[in-house]
Amino acid sequence: MFLKFPCLTLPLIMREKIIQKATEMFLNLGFKSVTMDDLAHEMGISKKTIYSHYKNKTDLVQQTAMAMSDFIVCGIDDIVSLQKNPIEELYEIKRFVMTHLKDEKSSPLYQLQKYYPKIHSALKEIQFESTHRCVADNVKRGMELGIYRDNLNVEFVSRIYFMGITSIKDNSMFPTEIFSKAEILDLYLEYHLRGIVTPEGRKILNSIINSNKE
Repeated sequence: MFLKFPCLTLPLIMREKIIQKATEMFLNLGFKSVTMDDLAHEMGISKKTIYSHYKNKTDLVQQTAMAMSDFIVCGIDDIVSLQKNPIEELYEIKRFVMTHLKDEKSSPLYQLQKYYPKIHSALKEIQFESTHRCVADNVKRGMELGIYRDNLNVEFVSRIYFMGITSIKDNSMFPTEIFSKAEILDLYLEYHLRGIVTPEGRKILNSIINSNKE
């Protein structure tokens, strides 16, 4: 089939390769820092080739940001579909996110917010909808299982979780010189869970924390 429809397949393959390399470079260096020349040089292709797939850098940034978001959202949805213990589920999601954003060294979201505010705003809306849905379901199941307190306001908990997880990405408030990304996610997740678990849930949480230290 590849040989039969080369005109259809090859452009899609190149488009995907550009997205993959742009994602890697944006996470490492930031959305503003990476130029189209940098990307072309890194891939060993001409800028003309990139522009044949993306009309300008803003278009590439938007497509890359949305592709990254779609991948993370789908991965989280896959984890949620497993219907794990709600506490374990949040740690599994944290591991998934850390695995796939491990190259994030330049506070790319800050650059996105500063230089591409419309894209950042659209991305934040998508992230909120996904996180709100995921955490609300997580809280409800935890309450039903008796591992989260039964008097929780689901809307409040899901929204404050999103605000917290967004805020800890602010490098000016939580500089990487003090907190590594893995450490700060662990600290925040423990902080979140200790505020909502029952004594039974605390046993599960302590078990997970202790096993992660081994």
